[in-house]
Amino acid sequence: MTRNPDSKPAQQSVVDGNSAILRRFPFDDTRDFDDARRGFMGTAAETVIRDAGGRAVWDLGAYGFLTGDCPGTANPSLWRQSRLSAGHGLFEVVEGIYQIRGFDLSNMTVVEGEQGVLVIDTLLSAETAAAALALYREHRGDRPVTGVLYTHSHVDHFGGVRGVVSDEDIERGVPVIAPRGFLAHAVSENVYAGTAMARRAAYMYGAALPKGERGQIGAGLGQTTSTGSAGLVPPTLEVTRTGQSETVDGIRMVFQMTPGTEAPAELNIHFPDHAALCMAENATHNLHNLLTLRGAEVRDPREWARYLTEAVDLFGDSTDVAFASHHWPVWGRERAIEFLTEQRDVYAYLHDQTLRMLNRGHTPLEIAEAMELPPALERAWHTHGYYGSVSHNTKAVYQRYMGWFDGNPAHLWEHPPVGSAERYVEFMGGADEVLRRARESFAAGDFRWVVQVVNHVVFADPDNTEARDLQADALEQLGYGSENGTWRNFYLTGALELRHGPVGTPTTTAAPDLLRALTLDQLFDALAIRVDGPRSWDADICVRWNVKDQGPVGMRLRNGVLTHVTGTGPAACEPDVEVMLDEDALRALLLGGTPLADLVEQGRAKAEGDLAKVDELLGHLGEPDPDFAIVMP
Repeated sequence: MTRNPDSKPAQQSVVDGNSAILRRFPFDDTRDFDDARRGFMGTAAETVIRDAGGRAVWDLGAYGFLTGDCPGTANPSLWRQSRLSAGHGLFEVVEGIYQIRGFDLSNMTVVEGEQGVLVIDTLLSAETAAAALALYREHRGDRPVTGVLYTHSHVDHFGGVRGVVSDEDIERGVPVIAPRGFLAHAVSENVYAGTAMARRAAYMYGAALPKGERGQIGAGLGQTTSTGSAGLVPPTLEVTRTGQSETVDGIRMVFQMTPGTEAPAELNIHFPDHAALCMAENATHNLHNLLTLRGAEVRDPREWARYLTEAVDLFGDSTDVAFASHHWPVWGRERAIEFLTEQRDVYAYLHDQTLRMLNRGHTPLEIAEAMELPPALERAWHTHGYYGSVSHNTKAVYQRYMGWFDGNPAHLWEHPPVGSAERYVEFMGGADEVLRRARESFAAGDFRWVVQVVNHVVFADPDNTEARDLQADALEQLGYGSENGTWRNFYLTGALELRHGPVGTPTTTAAPDLLRALTLDQLFDALAIRVDGPRSWDADICVRWNVKDQGPVGMRLRNGVLTHVTGTGPAACEPDVEVMLDEDALRALLLGGTPLADLVEQGRAKAEGDLAKVDELLGHLGEPDPDFAIVMP
């Protein structure tokens, strides 16, 4: 266990609050621990997984401290969840279906076929995926991979694919199966807003925090994200409808499409020969996110609940075990159906009750504060907000239907954060007075208010070290009391950055495989997002790309907007320069930074017109900032 030397002990009010959790919930219910250990076959002897350069990308032993008693600096419910999630090794789900758990944020599932194995979800990094598959082979034999299946379009379920299969495997016919829309969503999510999502994910998963009782203890859905190399092999077989069945290497599968639930493209899988149901990430041992804190499209809890009902209707009578891409399985038909219906009920309840209160005029903050789950759902451990939360999920439902505005015109045109902060601090009598009163609130245990009010001092005067220290102390206490793993990580990472400055973003979402997987339309859209609008107001540049085997595409920068039009119709512009090249050369120019003049000299492109216009257009593109400020202005 590592310890941040700047961390403080838990205040007595936090210790008391955490102790009350022990009396509130059934900690003597050990079924989850029995299920999480069931089928254990062994784990890796080498606990540290490294990349080719020797850098550690995952440490199986990093969470060994969780076997001890819960300290006052952690919510006992989250400690319990993290202890369950930190278990690592190879586990038998049923004969012929195995999971490698604890090797990344997500699980890898291996289904044995006639000649080899189908790998379902390949973790986030090639290094962790390779280690997971090696562990399976150590216990079950060196079986070849005869198929890969991505359950959905989040990177922790496909990023490790190159640790499982090679391009040569794909060329010889190993299928890669995914739900309809997978590729478009997988690449757009990690490119369009990928920089901002990765920055916030650094807070969400607490990657920069030391592992330990005052630091990172988990993220609810799993422990954290690995930091190896992410890749993508595009699907070769698409699942398009519920009821579609496929057989791969003798493994029979029946699919249920669940778009718009936990991911925009997602599916569940029933294995009729095993009486087993894979719920992807639609039913895990926590309340999931309707809007993840790293940022995403708002998910639809009404559809999510409907698909869970449909899963029970379709497969309930022929399912003896339900398992997912995170956490541990649930065995027994009755228990599996109860698990799925309670998961259904929690999303439906949050949806319906948020709308009920919304239609009575309540604002997002009011709804979040008032929302309580029914006692029967609150008693079920798997509905607890370890990853999503009742608080931020109700705000997501509000946002889905009503947007960002709560209807109060006072909130319609507020000053931005720094301008507001300066005015608030002046109104409140200056920074010294605010901090004096905030310390009184801290002593009284009102850490939420301290964070809210001292934030104004930090944004009005970021060099005020007293304010930053007090803000860090209050954030730390909120983290110690949080049941939600991602809230804890946000609070503690905020405290870390207030004390030491930006800690950076450990992951890169726009990996080469993802950039290569962008369609040309997506590539042009991704470039448009990078245009520095104000600096480009007076520019008017038109480039026509004549792409081999695809025809002409006109790209125009005008009024600070980069648009593209296929063909030479009325919407197309008159080109300043016309370039003839193939798609690889175009990608090398737009993504790799290869100058057009070099491509022409190499014979990879021909150009007519003013070649300098291409460089001029690309010069209007800015670079995103992967380390932008969050807790500081």
